[in-house]
Amino acid sequence: MSEIEKKILKVGIKAVKDAQRESLEKGIANVYSKNKKLYFQLPDGTITQETPKEYQ
Repeated sequence: MSEIEKKILKVGIKAVKDAQRESLEKGIANVYSKNKKLYFQLPDGTITQETPKEYQ
């Protein structure tokens, strides 16, 4: 991996982590997908497959 690719990846990773943190601070669950299943990280840190009421 070239130096420019490493720098771009570093900036991207930081941006995603910042956005995830900001969402949780605002009370918005983060949504992830693994093996075609959805997982929700709730603002209290809980991870669940149960769809939060805000997403129903």
